[in-house]
Amino acid sequence: KSTLDAGWAMLKTMLEYKSHQAGVVFEVVGESYTTQTCSCCAVIPASSPKGRAGLGIREWTCSECGTAHDRDTNAAKNILAAGHRRLAAGITVL
Repeated sequence: KSTLDAGWAMLKTMLEYKSHQAGVVFEVVGESYTTQTCSCCAVIPASSPKGRAGLGIREWTCSECGTAHDRDTNAAKNILAAGHRRLAAGITVL
């Protein structure tokens, strides 16, 4: 696990550096609950995959709005939306 963490930290460091050089905003968005939250209705429904047992579930349907999701695509949409919300709210550069 520590090798994975180190690699992830290095990737974030490189992205931050390259973004700064290019004059673009770099902001880390937390990925907590992104696979469980419906990207359409923003609810964590009872039908979403949860915990270690849910890791094998690749596709699920939201019990609230009926939208079918691919686990990874849903997470990507939620992370993108979180990034857009942060940009819309404004990011202060220190």
